Amino acid sequence: MPGALNHLKVLDFSRVFAGPWTAQMLADFGADVVKVEHVKGGDDVRRMGVPHLGADGEPTGETSSFLAMNRGKRSLALDLSKPEGQDIALRLVAEADVLIENFKTGTLARFGLDYQEVAKLNPRLVYCSITGFGQTGPMKHLPGYDPIFQAMSGLLSMTGIPDGQPGAGPALVGYSISDITAGQYAVSAILAALNHRDAVSGEGQFIDIALLDTQIHAASHMAMNYLSSGRLPRRNGTASQITCPWQAFDCADRPIMIAIGNDAQFSRFADYLGLPELAQDDRYASNLARVQNADTLIPQIAAKLATKQADACYAELEAIGIPAGPLNSFDDVFRMEQVQERGLLQEMQHGSAGLVRYVSNPVKFSGLDAGTDMPPPRFAEHTDAVLTGLGLDADQIAGLRAAGIVK
Repeated sequence: MPGALNHLKVLDFSRVFAGPWTAQMLADFGADVVKVEHVKGGDDVRRMGVPHLGADGEPTGETSSFLAMNRGKRSLALDLSKPEGQDIALRLVAEADVLIENFKTGTLARFGLDYQEVAKLNPRLVYCSITGFGQTGPMKHLPGYDPIFQAMSGLLSMTGIPDGQPGAGPALVGYSISDITAGQYAVSAILAALNHRDAVSGEGQFIDIALLDTQIHAASHMAMNYLSSGRLPRRNGTASQITCPWQAFDCADRPIMIAIGNDAQFSRFADYLGLPELAQDDRYASNLARVQNADTLIPQIAAKLATKQADACYAELEAIGIPAGPLNSFDDVFRMEQVQERGLLQEMQHGSAGLVRYVSNPVKFSGLDAGTDMPPPRFAEHTDAVLTGLGLDADQIAGLRAAGIVK
């Protein structure tokens, strides 16, 4: 099946996580994505993550992080600081539908590649800038990485062990949530801008995405707790601050996550525990009451669950319609029949890494493909092909390579 975006050309000038993730999503949906990398070593993320091991257990020269963020792209290594490199970039811009960049504010203007300039060349271009703090405000010039935005957005005020308990303090979310969140917002914004161009205005536009903004917005249902009540969210371990019981409990062998979504579920859960009176107790009969009285309710639940085996408990709760699940490691995740049936774990051949297992795009269309069998590119793998597509011949490409303009 075709991809939804087979008609689009995307230039990915971005590095590390948020921008490359955005461009990979567009590639998964069928777009032709050219990743423009610096001639000296390329994207920094080629040196981040863990070494990808080949079938012989030896490092292949690729990293887990690069492989996770750059599927479906072609790699062009280009020196944007040189006029010849800028000329090549502008020739690519002239043919592009989308440009994605995450340089510090003002950097690309030095190369004549800021939106104001390139829009004169290609007024239909959708230009998406992804930065830490956006294009405006007193912090617009500052760089930043995911933990900075987890901290500054208020996220770390809600994650970790509650005050007064052993090990109290914030806990960093275990993946680069601010980058991935910003990337998802960027994909939505790019698609909206393309739709507006094609259905309304005929022109592209500039999109300003800030990691701080998007991380705050992504947590807005928790921010609304504060805006509605004046009470600050707190660190609460695995427990919800608005629903109860909704947390991990220790069974006799290992933990289990339980999420009671309404009062009818709680009534069945209380019966299951052999404590039917809890559902009739005014302190626990409604969710708001359970949240307010969690300090007395949770110990009673924990004592009952501590006598059960996690697998048996999970099966018994499933049978009575109580949402629950094991606390899986990735070992467990990829063994799950559900995950296998949904096709989330796929394989592709890579030029230097060999057979690569990866997490596929989770979107399921009825009449379109979502995903690509094109592996993440080796550094500068497609330089000649991209330049040939611009009309350069072999001698011209060789001259640019000799001058260090391309790799």
